[in-house]
Amino acid sequence: MAESDFLLPVDSEHKACIFRPYFFTGVHMRAFHASWMSFFTSFLSTFAPAALAPVLREDLNLNKEDLTNAGIAAVTGTIAARIAMGTVCDTVGPRFGHAFLMLLSAPAVFSMALVTNPAGYIACRFVIGLSLATFVACQFWSSVMFNVKIVGTVNATGAGWGNLGGGVTQIVMPLIFAAIKTSQEPFTAWRYAFFVPGCMHIMVGTLILTVTQDLPDGTYSALRKKGAMNKVDNKVFWIGAKNYRMWVLTITYGYCFGVELTMNNIVVQYFFDQFDLSLSLSGLLGSMFGLMNIFARSIGGLTSDWAAKRWGMRGRLWALWLLQTAEGGLAVVMGLMHNSLGATIVTMVLFSTFVQSAEGASYGVVPFVSKRALGIVSGFVGAGGNAGSSVTQAIFFKDSELETYEGISFMGVMVIGVTLLVWLVYFPMWGGMFCGPKEGFTEEDYYLGEYTKEEIAAGMANASAKFAAESRSQRGLKALATAEEKPGKEVDDTAHAAAVEGKV
Repeated sequence: MAESDFLLPVDSEHKACIFRPYFFTGVHMRAFHASWMSFFTSFLSTFAPAALAPVLREDLNLNKEDLTNAGIAAVTGTIAARIAMGTVCDTVGPRFGHAFLMLLSAPAVFSMALVTNPAGYIACRFVIGLSLATFVACQFWSSVMFNVKIVGTVNATGAGWGNLGGGVTQIVMPLIFAAIKTSQEPFTAWRYAFFVPGCMHIMVGTLILTVTQDLPDGTYSALRKKGAMNKVDNKVFWIGAKNYRMWVLTITYGYCFGVELTMNNIVVQYFFDQFDLSLSLSGLLGSMFGLMNIFARSIGGLTSDWAAKRWGMRGRLWALWLLQTAEGGLAVVMGLMHNSLGATIVTMVLFSTFVQSAEGASYGVVPFVSKRALGIVSGFVGAGGNAGSSVTQAIFFKDSELETYEGISFMGVMVIGVTLLVWLVYFPMWGGMFCGPKEGFTEEDYYLGEYTKEEIAAGMANASAKFAAESRSQRGLKALATAEEKPGKEVDDTAHAAAVEGKV
């Protein structure tokens, strides 16, 4: 497609150079809106049972251990699903990834109406939770649709609006339950309530299949038929797995997104039990944690992009570390405020704001870890969020002898400690938090280093070469102003792979 065929200005890869969230037409914005709506739906349905936990635990005879195990099940199953989704995005595209998860998890949402015991409750939450892997497809889709200069903002906004489902469900599900309860018994009303998120799964999955495409230039299948896109080989997985930056971000993401998942599972019960509030009021207050996603995750992405414009990738890393460390400190404070409802609410809002901002800043870095293995990297980092939540809930919120507010404070201490790992992230062409770039190392050296000289000669590195050129903006203003611009290497330079072997 030519540049004139797009509604938004595009770069050499036909990625949009500007972000207009109020646009609903054009391939870029249709993909953006479809992806966040899919993720929103998955979040709403995954945490709908938690929003009604005080009613469900009475009907199904659930104890604290059952509720914790269900919460862990809801976020544990999707660890493998998110890793697999990275491969799905690389192989068949984010469009099918979103649609399949929406449609295949819908029966489990409807099945909540048939649950009669703790085992069935845990099983349904496990299967519904698989749909949270839509997050990987959401972030992948934005990364292939929008230019590197704005990808942090777009990724953060899409994921933030999707995460918003975790807050909306805390308000909506109790209201739906209350409305149905006017004509049905309470233990019947909550079952009917799950038909709402179930229908949403079917509607969104069908919408994605009918109105969107994988890339600015078309769907994967159409581009491969034209010979305009390479098939993915098994080597891509190992390219991602061997990149230590992916593993560092996987662990640290477990203590921003993982914290959000944990809070979504416990916050309504916490207000209900700790302050003796009604279910509706507990749901309303608990929803405030997730509702910060309206703006907070975008703040993290904007902060990351702003820091990158001035200080390059080093600015992105500093932004991530500062935001996530502040998150941990506020978690500690929230736990200490357990005797005051007002102080707990204020602290929770601030805590949530930094949680979501840290998530946005994390995915301001992720797209630059690997161009060739973007899906794999996105999948593993996303899975890290769920793994972090599983570990956190098992350590701090399963033991009946440990008060919930104590668990929240201990979780904050763990966040601060784990976030120190960001100090280890180093890109040789841009540097790290405390070290400058490696002399003479370029973006082409890094991204084309993922290919052999034969693959480069065959044109398989063309997309990575374009990405490398666009990524020079990550050097920062000072470096761009003072360093001599080195001419980009031709992508058919078969000597390139051999030349970078000694640099990577």
